Amino acid sequence: MNNNSMQLSFNEEKSQADNGPVVCLGMTFKDDEERREYFREELRKKLPELKKIEGFPIGEDEDIIALSDPPYYTACPNPWIKDILKESTSGDSSEYRREPFSANISEGKNDAVYNAHSYHTKVPYKAIMRYILHYTDPGDVILDGFSGTGMTGLAARRCGDYKTVKELGYEIESENIIKDKEISSKLGERIAVLSDLSPSATLITYNYNNIPNVSEFIKEAELIINKVKNDNQWMFVTNNNESQAGIINNVVWSDVFICPNCSNEIVYWDVAVDIKKNKILNTVECNHCGSQLEKKNLDRAWETKYDKHLDKTLRFAKQVPVYIFFSVGKKRFEKNIDEKDLQLLEKIENKDFKDWFPIDRMPEGDESRRNDRMGFTHVHHFYTKRNLQTLASFVKHSKESKYFNHLLFFFQASITRATKTNRFRFGGTGGLSGTLYIPSLIIERNAIALLEKKLQDYKKVLIEEDGKSNHKTIVSNQSTTDLINIESNSIDYIFTDPPFGKNLMYSELNYLWESWLKLITNTHDEAIMNNTQRKGLTEYQLLMEKCFENYYRVLKPGHWMTVEFSNSQASVWNAIQEAIQKAGFVIANVSALDKKQGSFKAVTTTTAVKQDLVISAYKPKKENIDRILKTINTTESAWIFVSQHLEQLPRFIGNKGEAEVIPERTPRILFDRMVAYHVQNGLPVPISSAEFQAGVAQRFPMRDGMVFLESQVAEYDKKRTLVKEFTQMSLFVSDENSAIEWLRQQLMKKPQTRQDIHPNFMKELQHIEKHELLPELDDLLNQNFLRYDGDGPVPNQILTYLRKNYKDLRGLEPTDPKVVEKAMHRWYVPDPNKQADLEKLREKALLREYESYLKELEGNKKKLKTFRTEAIRAGFKKAYSEKDFESIVKVGERIPEKVIQEDDKLLMYYDNACIRLGL
Repeated sequence: MNNNSMQLSFNEEKSQADNGPVVCLGMTFKDDEERREYFREELRKKLPELKKIEGFPIGEDEDIIALSDPPYYTACPNPWIKDILKESTSGDSSEYRREPFSANISEGKNDAVYNAHSYHTKVPYKAIMRYILHYTDPGDVILDGFSGTGMTGLAARRCGDYKTVKELGYEIESENIIKDKEISSKLGERIAVLSDLSPSATLITYNYNNIPNVSEFIKEAELIINKVKNDNQWMFVTNNNESQAGIINNVVWSDVFICPNCSNEIVYWDVAVDIKKNKILNTVECNHCGSQLEKKNLDRAWETKYDKHLDKTLRFAKQVPVYIFFSVGKKRFEKNIDEKDLQLLEKIENKDFKDWFPIDRMPEGDESRRNDRMGFTHVHHFYTKRNLQTLASFVKHSKESKYFNHLLFFFQASITRATKTNRFRFGGTGGLSGTLYIPSLIIERNAIALLEKKLQDYKKVLIEEDGKSNHKTIVSNQSTTDLINIESNSIDYIFTDPPFGKNLMYSELNYLWESWLKLITNTHDEAIMNNTQRKGLTEYQLLMEKCFENYYRVLKPGHWMTVEFSNSQASVWNAIQEAIQKAGFVIANVSALDKKQGSFKAVTTTTAVKQDLVISAYKPKKENIDRILKTINTTESAWIFVSQHLEQLPRFIGNKGEAEVIPERTPRILFDRMVAYHVQNGLPVPISSAEFQAGVAQRFPMRDGMVFLESQVAEYDKKRTLVKEFTQMSLFVSDENSAIEWLRQQLMKKPQTRQDIHPNFMKELQHIEKHELLPELDDLLNQNFLRYDGDGPVPNQILTYLRKNYKDLRGLEPTDPKVVEKAMHRWYVPDPNKQADLEKLREKALLREYESYLKELEGNKKKLKTFRTEAIRAGFKKAYSEKDFESIVKVGERIPEKVIQEDDKLLMYYDNACIRLGL
């Protein structure tokens, strides 16, 4: 069965309404509820075996079953993925071929889908759609093992929505999607398999991607909110000056401090906030003694309270209500807290509510226990009592509904905004992103109003989906370190946005949600850097390696994976690259995403991690792997790799009359990719850099310093003639390698004298790493480029530039004195054969330098403080080819660990040498 017919089958199984007969996995049920209950019983039987899969959440079996909607969504590893997708693996992908996606993307975040739930990170689904349309066909299976809110699934489904695809700027003729006047894809839904370690994330994923009966659900949700309002509205009532009853919108609570001079209590709001001028002061004046004080120098006031839920007397940082924003009818008012408001709060405090809510201890963590010092140690301490009771009331009423899972979506979206982490500030409210920080000025938001608002947000999403295909996305709660429930070679494309280092402590941030679900993230395999979990960069990289190994196993050969990356640490960036390549993937493109312009720029240095990066990598075809293995220890394995890699690369990148360098096609990066592939797969590196430079020019056509296959060069030439400008890669000069590349770009564009180059080169040196012993400009030029000093005809590289820019030199011979005079002492990029000769000389010089480091390290334990990183790279490469792993480890241990971790080539050799030595 091909993918198109498979897609029809997939939709036909689930297209029936909730109230009619439902066919699922070959079985017929009278309605969706009967289907759900049947598979819940089956899930109960499977749980003992599923608990062996990594990432199984922490919680009771019955809570897992109650939350699940099997076989499409399980709040644990999904055992039905293979059954649902079994037909998809029969599609023939031998003819499949795509280039890395490199078109510009500009997708905003202000739409109904994005606003419905404020998860910690979220890639706009319309941006993901462009990747899916590029890499897949209708009916193809897409995997995202770090699904978060499930935007990959929504994107996969909406690839079949005519209106949404048109909004992206594509033309549609019949089912063909047209881009740049060529058919680029086909209109039609794709199937998504979405997995995440977090129960709260998978629940959000489920709700975005499996739509209930819209009108029936909205009616049910509004009915439940009305019940909550009837039970709890009395707690949110206040009066204006005319004693008219109003509804509280927000209440400001303030920290209380002790004046160090007079020892009186200072309510922070009273001394720091000028409500008339909309200003919060940095320096405050004690309203008792007049002392000028800074907040950081103030001690907190404390109060002792009995917590009957924990049956303990606890000490808390003192906070008091100070200001109210409220509405009477449609009119809005604000006022200082009054005696009647305080009496209401006392009544609430003394009332014995019966509804359940979580009272769990906040888990150990880098973020989750930051408020222990203020006494806020348990989940219920993060809420005012009226908000806690309102949320508890909602959960009680929701449990009685068949839409319990869907009701929890906008409930979850309300929770964070209902906690004490929301800070008062003029012009808006909200917590400090990515933290559980409780501020000195808290905004207590009306939890009933929050539930109503988030239901309205969710309704907008549901209304967009109403009437569309009831396509079911497959959702699983598990770790990507273990995808045993997905068949090998069954996935057509992977889009993934994994956690990056210590950017966010997902499991800790999610705890306030998950405590309500009674299902908690199993952090054993959480791929983060976290001191509490004793996970540093090494542990993070090992976990990511396991994840990418699973991605590699399940992806079809010759198919693609897109990794969205956002982290400012070069070491984390290199750990991700290392993990991707160790798994067997070949990186074909790394682009920086310009969020303002929505454009991609090719990058070649680790300084690029200050931007969002998009990594395009592919799984090599089996026949190419076999060919390389048959030719190991010969130079042919290098050329087989280069040939198959060139097949995967873009032929031309250009926009608005400009062509761009394709970094992956430059000989230097091609050589690096070839070496990385061999080293990461335990194969001997078959060729030196100089031999590679000479061989690549003899075997392949070259254009603008880039390498092509014979079958590709005609297309490049045709498109190149249509553009006037040629833009180079943007990069920072941070080390010797990037300095050489910067010089190459300058000289490719314009052959120059040393005097021309020197001023601009010196400006670039502000980014040089502290440890880097950068050669002088003269040495860099002599070792990597050629200078014309009047011997023989003017080289073509200089001649072309002169004829283009000096009218009086056009038509003159390369030996003409006027041409020779203008060309004198200009440096230029040599042709490939001469480049190979230079590479030999440079490599010898680098190895001599490396040998000097080895001698310097003999007999002492001092570390190298400054050195040429290129010399270390060259030495490691030679030592690796000679299987001298001991010297790699020896030198690696004597240079700063930060240097190893932030240099992808050094890290590759060092890690693999350690593995070979069993370290």
